[in-house]
Amino acid sequence: MGTVFSLPGFGQIYPFDSLPSLPAPHNEISGLAANADFDVTSLPAGTFDQDANGPAASPDQDAERPGLVKRSVRRVLKDQEGIYLDPFKRSNFKWDAVVLAGTTVLLIEDRHIENNLPSGHYTFYQTTSDVAIAALGASAGAVWLYGIKTDNPHAKETGVLTLETLVNTFLIYTPMQLIAARQRPGEGNGHGDFLKHHSINTSFPGGHAMFTFAMATIVSHEYSQKWVQVLAYSAASAVTLTRFLARDHWASDMFVGGALGIGIGAHVFHAHCDPDLSDSCKHHVRFIF
Repeated sequence: MGTVFSLPGFGQIYPFDSLPSLPAPHNEISGLAANADFDVTSLPAGTFDQDANGPAASPDQDAERPGLVKRSVRRVLKDQEGIYLDPFKRSNFKWDAVVLAGTTVLLIEDRHIENNLPSGHYTFYQTTSDVAIAALGASAGAVWLYGIKTDNPHAKETGVLTLETLVNTFLIYTPMQLIAARQRPGEGNGHGDFLKHHSINTSFPGGHAMFTFAMATIVSHEYSQKWVQVLAYSAASAVTLTRFLARDHWASDMFVGGALGIGIGAHVFHAHCDPDLSDSCKHHVRFIF
């Protein structure tokens, strides 16, 4: 305690002028100012690159990236281009021949086939068709939700590609309906004439067959197990058959609709699938015609 209280006394006994002087602080600013020859260009190239490309620049880069909607539109437009060009590829000529031959035969035989169909139970057939297509769509939706919830990349890809396939199918289906304008069985003179009924609710091509076979193709390509493929294509076939028995379409309508659905689904799958997720993508087997 005595030492502590003696410190003020020390200052009074010995004046501060007599204490040893402290060293003067070094003035760095004046040192820089004295160096008049300092030149920024003398620094090594790339010295300020990190600052220029740092976090401050990321908002501008993000702003330049196309949004989700824009990317999706571009992807669908690219798919549409590929779908329209696929029939003209040499590797697909054999499928063109199969579809054209089948369609020609069925167009000739449409009325004969229609006149020999069993009558009655139309409501039952339509209900069965609606249930089958709803079950197939709900299954694909459930797989997608499962993929999102569990972060399963395979399930998520299945859902995304199914949705994109439906969009692409609609964009093919709508103009064909408007252009063909075919009358349904029981409309007009009962001959199934084309260019008579310009709307998107006509007979050609069969929409239910087109959409269900498109979905079934995605599911059966993503999961190549036989039981999955049997279930998927059985559901699509049930929709097609019952819609036909309900006298909503001619036989040629359903054949063309199913063929287009398979072709569109296969195109979208092989254009965007991940080879690490499905064997069908690795083999890259094309069913486009």
